[in-house]
Amino acid sequence: MDLVDGIRVFVAAVETGSFSGAAARLGMSPKLASKYMAELESRLGAQLLQRTTRRLGLTAAGERLMGRAPDWLDLLEDMTGDLREVGRGLSGTLRVSAPVTFGELFVQPMLRRFRAPHPDLEIDLRLSDSFVDLAADGIDVAIRIGRLDDSALIARKLGQSGLLLVASPGYLAEHGAPQTRDALTHHLCIRDTNMRGDGAWPLTVGGEIQRITVAGHYLVNSARMARDLAISGEGIALCPDYIVRDDLAAGRLSHVLCDVSGPRLDIHAVHLSQRRLARRSRALLDFLASDRFGGLLGSSSER
Repeated sequence: MDLVDGIRVFVAAVETGSFSGAAARLGMSPKLASKYMAELESRLGAQLLQRTTRRLGLTAAGERLMGRAPDWLDLLEDMTGDLREVGRGLSGTLRVSAPVTFGELFVQPMLRRFRAPHPDLEIDLRLSDSFVDLAADGIDVAIRIGRLDDSALIARKLGQSGLLLVASPGYLAEHGAPQTRDALTHHLCIRDTNMRGDGAWPLTVGGEIQRITVAGHYLVNSARMARDLAISGEGIALCPDYIVRDDLAAGRLSHVLCDVSGPRLDIHAVHLSQRRLARRSRALLDFLASDRFGGLLGSSSER
């Protein structure tokens, strides 16, 4: 067994809370991860982990090793990376998480631009609209839209997205256009269940926020699906501006109640705070600040 591999398994097991999590992060089987862990403990002559049916706990020896091992692994990666990357660019695997629609439309093209000068870099892009545990899933950098609740993460604000009320010209011709935000209660509305809250839309006019309870025939968990249903004439949708801007320009959708808007949603790149960032993660964060998803976002500041 390579000592470095054993320590990598140990650190990953502690950070993810299981050998299966460590195995998923490191790209090996849980059986092999357990074998590496046992061989590491045998080589060091000390038990590092307390194993139970529900969780892994650190022994006193494990706590001492965990206090130094992550930084040691990062230094080793930086040192070997300096040698590998001269003339070749970045290498290794970079795991990135993002919301589904934003990831498909903007993160994937951005990552292609980022990776282009680095032939030895592997990108593992994981798209999900559900909460993603960065430690458990081995995520290096995550793109998150909306309020940040996890204070254990380091965040860099990249910009903002707005929410617009939209409907198809056909729907508006048949049902009429609402003249006030209260009038939305009498219209068919397509609700995106990814939005937090009780199903009411928080809408702003002149700085005043009012929650409007809406109803319709469709509840969906995808902003793109809400946009598609709106184009098909199924009702009024509250969609991120980046999803509907081309449809508005092409006339497939019309902007409803132009003086009314949904909340502004912050877009952040986040990473774990307890580890020093690997070179490839730092490079991605710097690239994000300059590329801004192909110019989609304006200026930003760090949090």
